[in-house]
Amino acid sequence: MTTDEQVEPETEQSGPAGGVALDFNGPHNGNSIVDVKPDEPLSPKKRVRTNSQDVHGGDSAVKRVKGVAPIKAEFLIHRNDNRVDTKHDVLDDDAADAAEAADAYHKSEGLSKPDARDRPRGKKNNKKDKQKGQNTSRTFGSSKDKLQLCSTRTLHNEFSPKECQFGDKCKFEHDLRKYLKEGRREDLTTFDECPVYAVKGYCHLGWKCRFVGSHSEERTTEDGRQELVLKEDAERKLNMSNLDEEAEVDVVNIVPKEVKFGLSRRKIGTPRADQYIQWIESNRGNERGMFDAAQMDADILKEEKEARRAEYVEAPFKPSEKRKLYYGPETPMLAPLTTQGNMPYRRLCVDLGCQVTWSEMAMGMPLIQGEKGEWALMKAHESEIRPPKFLGKNTVVQGYENATDLKFGAQIAANKPWLATKTVEVLTEYCPKLRAIDLNCGCPINLVCEKGSGSALLDSEAKLEQILRGMSYVSKEVPITVKIRMGTKDAHPTAQKLIKRLVLGGYEALESGKGTSGVAAITLHGRSKQQRYSRSADWSYIAECASLINRLKKEKDARTDTVSEADARDVANGGHTYFVGNGDCYSHEDYYAHLDNAKVDTVMVGRGALIKPWIFEEIEKGQYLDKSATERLAYIEKFAKYGLQTWGSDEMGIGTTRRFLLEWLSFAHRYVPVGLLEYLPPNIQDRPPRFKGRNDLESLMASEHYKDWIKLSEMFLGPAHPNFKFEPKHKSNAYEIEAEG
Repeated sequence: MTTDEQVEPETEQSGPAGGVALDFNGPHNGNSIVDVKPDEPLSPKKRVRTNSQDVHGGDSAVKRVKGVAPIKAEFLIHRNDNRVDTKHDVLDDDAADAAEAADAYHKSEGLSKPDARDRPRGKKNNKKDKQKGQNTSRTFGSSKDKLQLCSTRTLHNEFSPKECQFGDKCKFEHDLRKYLKEGRREDLTTFDECPVYAVKGYCHLGWKCRFVGSHSEERTTEDGRQELVLKEDAERKLNMSNLDEEAEVDVVNIVPKEVKFGLSRRKIGTPRADQYIQWIESNRGNERGMFDAAQMDADILKEEKEARRAEYVEAPFKPSEKRKLYYGPETPMLAPLTTQGNMPYRRLCVDLGCQVTWSEMAMGMPLIQGEKGEWALMKAHESEIRPPKFLGKNTVVQGYENATDLKFGAQIAANKPWLATKTVEVLTEYCPKLRAIDLNCGCPINLVCEKGSGSALLDSEAKLEQILRGMSYVSKEVPITVKIRMGTKDAHPTAQKLIKRLVLGGYEALESGKGTSGVAAITLHGRSKQQRYSRSADWSYIAECASLINRLKKEKDARTDTVSEADARDVANGGHTYFVGNGDCYSHEDYYAHLDNAKVDTVMVGRGALIKPWIFEEIEKGQYLDKSATERLAYIEKFAKYGLQTWGSDEMGIGTTRRFLLEWLSFAHRYVPVGLLEYLPPNIQDRPPRFKGRNDLESLMASEHYKDWIKLSEMFLGPAHPNFKFEPKHKSNAYEIEAEG
C-alpha cells in the first residue's frame, strides 16, 4: 500500500449499452465526461492508480524484490526521474482485523472504552503503546429517513392504514404522500426491481423501501380518488408463505424472539450443561485423592477407573455417535472473519466454490443471555446448508454421509467449562443447521486473553480439554472442533504437545474414565499469540503437527488393551482427527502445495478470500483466473443485492450494506490482476509499486482512497446518505489531505 499523493478518482456510473461513464471531475483532471468500455485498454492520458505523475514507458526488466509485487514494466508508474516509485508501506493487514475483533468484543461485553481495548493489563494509556495506523474507535454516522414513517402506515395502502394507538400524539409521520415527498430520499433505480421483492414476491419494508417504485403504483378507486398501493406477486409470495413477515429470504437458524427473551430472563434452562458441570464438581475431590496416592498399583488403578465409569453420567451422544465430518482437497474452507464474515459475503464465497463456512466468532455470554446481535451471527443462507462437494479424495470416515452434511458451522469463544457447555447447549437446541461448533483458541487480542478466552487457553491444557469434553457432552449430534495457534510465545511453540493431548486424551482424564476431548478436527493457524497477525505463517511447523497426528494413530494402536486405552465411544470420527492448516493462502498453488508438503487435510483461507473471493474457483479449476474489472464489478453488484436482502432495502439497510461492502473493498482493492504480474505465483504479503490498470475501471478498483470505494458502492446503492461516514480500519488509507492537495 502507498500513502502518497493521489489524484481525485472518477465518478463511475452504469452507462448505456454496457459502457461505463467516468466523470473526471477531480482537482487534477479538469472537467470532462468520457464513455469507455469497462475492459477497453487505457490511454496513457487517463488517470492512473495513485498519482498524477507522468507515465513513462520502458522495457527494463522487472526484478523480483521481496515484499514488492512484480508488476510488468508497461503498467508501472515512474517518477519524474524515470525511476519506478516503489515506495509502499508494508501494513499489518490482520492487525486491523484484531482491532475490529476488539470492537466486537467490547460491544458484546457492554464495555464503554474501546480506545483502551488492547492495552496489556495494568498498563496506562501511552501514545507509544497504541496500535500504529489503526482507527481504533470507528464511527459510521447514521443512515435514517428525515421523517420516520409510523409502523401503522409502512405495510398498508394509503387509504387503509392500521389504527395508531397513539393518535395525534404519535411522533411519527402518518401522511404517506408527505413522507414519500419530504421524509425520505428519492427512489433508487440502480436495480430494475427491489432485490427483496424479486425473491419474496413482496417487500417487508413496504413504503420505507428505497426501491418502492418497483412494487407500488397509484390506482383509481371506485369513488375516483387516486390511492397509493403496494403490489405483491402472488406466486412468489406463496413460496415464501412459511417465512415470518420480517425474516430474511432463504435464511436458516433464525431464533424466535420469545427464545431470546426467555434466555435474557433466565426462563430457559440448560439441563444438559448443568448435569455435566454438577458431575465435574462432585468428582473433583475424588479425582484429586486418587491421583495423590503415591505409586498406585496398576490393578488398584484399574479398579478405581472402573468405579469412575460407574459414576459417570453418560452423554446423550458420545463422540463416536455424532455426525461424521469429512475434509479433503475438494473442501477448501473460509475462515471465521470478524466483520467481513457476514452472511452476504459468505454467500458470495459459496457461489464461487467455497465448501465450508464459519460464522463470525460469537462470545458465549451474550448468546446465553439472549442478545439479539450475537444470535444474528448464527444465521446462515440456505446455500450454506447444502452438502459440501465430496469426491472421496481423502480419508473417509466410516459412517460419513455426505447427504446429511452441510457447509455452515458456528465458532464461539468461552473461558470456562460452564460457559462453553451452556453456549453449546443453547446453540444446538435452537440452531438446527450447524455442521460443527468450533472453539476459538487463537484470538490474540489482550482483552479477550485476559478473560481467559482465545489464545489464553493454549497455556491451560487441562482446562481446554475439559471445556472441549463438556462441549461434546452437550452438543447432541453436532461435532466439536477447535482452532488453535502455534503457542503463546514466539520461538516456543506448544501446539504439538497440545495436539497430542487433544487427540489421545490427558493422563488424568483417561485414568479417571472421562475419555478424550472428543474433537473431530483441529485447525492450526501457523502463528503464535505473541506474533499476533504479523509475518508469514509457519507452514513447516504446521507440517510437523500434521506428521504428529499421523503418528498418533500408531500410538493409539499401541495402547490397545492397556490401562491407558481410550474408550472407543469417547473417540470422535471413528478415531480419525482431521487436521486443517491456516495462514497466507493466496492461490491454488499455495493451496495444493500445503496439501502436498504439509500433508494437511484441507486449508482454511482468510485474507486471501477477502482480497479475491474467486480463490475458491481457482482451487477448483486448478489455475489462475485473470478476472476482468467487469467481472469483479459483478461480484460487487452481487454482494450489494445479497446485502439488501439480508439487512433490508430501506435507508438503514442500504447504509448497513454500504458499510460492509466498503469493509470488503478495503481488502479487495489490494488485488493485483495476474495479467499485470511479471512472475507467478503472487504473494499475499507483497505490496505493489504504483501502477495503472488495463482500463479505467481496473485502475479505479485498485484505488487505495476510501472515497473511491464509496463511489463504487454508489453504482449500486446510490449516493451515500449525507450523514453516512466511513473510516478505513487503517489510517494510511485515509489520506484525504494529500489527495485534495
